[in-house]
Amino acid sequence: MPKDTIKSATKSVITSSGPNLITRNIIQDKKGNIWIAAFDGIFKYDGKSFTNITGKVSSARFFSVLEDRRGNLWFGSIGSGVYYYDGKSFQNFTTKDGLAGNSVTCIYEDKTGNIWFGASRYDGKSFRNFTAKDELSNNNVNSVIEDKTGKFWFATGGNTFVYDGKTFAAFIHNGKPFTNVRSIIEDKKGNIWLGGGDGLWRYDGKTFTNFTQKFVGHIIEDKKGNIWTSSESANSPAWVSTETGNIQAWALSRYDEKSLSDKKPTVTEITNKGMIFGILEDDKGSIWFGTFDGVHRYDGNTITNFKEKQDHR
Repeated sequence: MPKDTIKSATKSVITSSGPNLITRNIIQDKKGNIWIAAFDGIFKYDGKSFTNITGKVSSARFFSVLEDRRGNLWFGSIGSGVYYYDGKSFQNFTTKDGLAGNSVTCIYEDKTGNIWFGASRYDGKSFRNFTAKDELSNNNVNSVIEDKTGKFWFATGGNTFVYDGKTFAAFIHNGKPFTNVRSIIEDKKGNIWLGGGDGLWRYDGKTFTNFTQKFVGHIIEDKKGNIWTSSESANSPAWVSTETGNIQAWALSRYDEKSLSDKKPTVTEITNKGMIFGILEDDKGSIWFGTFDGVHRYDGNTITNFKEKQDHR
């Protein structure tokens, strides 16, 4: 662990609303709390109120969040490395401590308990960084998963790679590598889903299925087996606001599990926002998603905007 321990749990800021800025990722911990990584802090929601956990600790823009198997939290930032939080104090890891880079846009815990910060693997004592020397040609890692066979998938700003523990191999389809993939998941059946600049794809180990060619930013599978995505809306072309520069007409979409074997599955666009980032299904079946201006929750009927609402019960 680094020497600089920041003791600051008492400096948390309790608020009546959630984040107001870009919200990139959302998780739920073992106790049921919602943790939100946003550009104005790490927010914890206990079902009644929000607490900006990092409000007095760091002014970093937070991008990623993970609860490890021991119940500790890890927060990835843009430019300030990663923060470890044990519920009482913080520790900050940066390149000075061995981290590959100070911008950490994805965090993943593998089956053996190693924590991956993009291309940096942390075993609890030291970092092992994978670079171009290891055939990982792009260190800008958007997503990491370990599949049921023990292989790792790395989605980068360049190609997508499969790592068997020894070598990295570009993931190829029709002679071309998948590029600019933003999100990779493995569903309950063992299929690999990839979302990015080439749209939404499913790979069953033999064949590929393309569900949309619209840009896809994030993918999750819910408890019922439905696939949820944040993507450019299929119903209207993306356009750029001259006032904000933001891409408009992004959608939170649900692909119905019962129709996923069809050539044209049933897709429902739940809402359109300026842009939609991370998605979470909580233990009650509600869907949380991040946008340019905070976090929202869809309970199956209505969408709650936690930036505006004061009563969240």
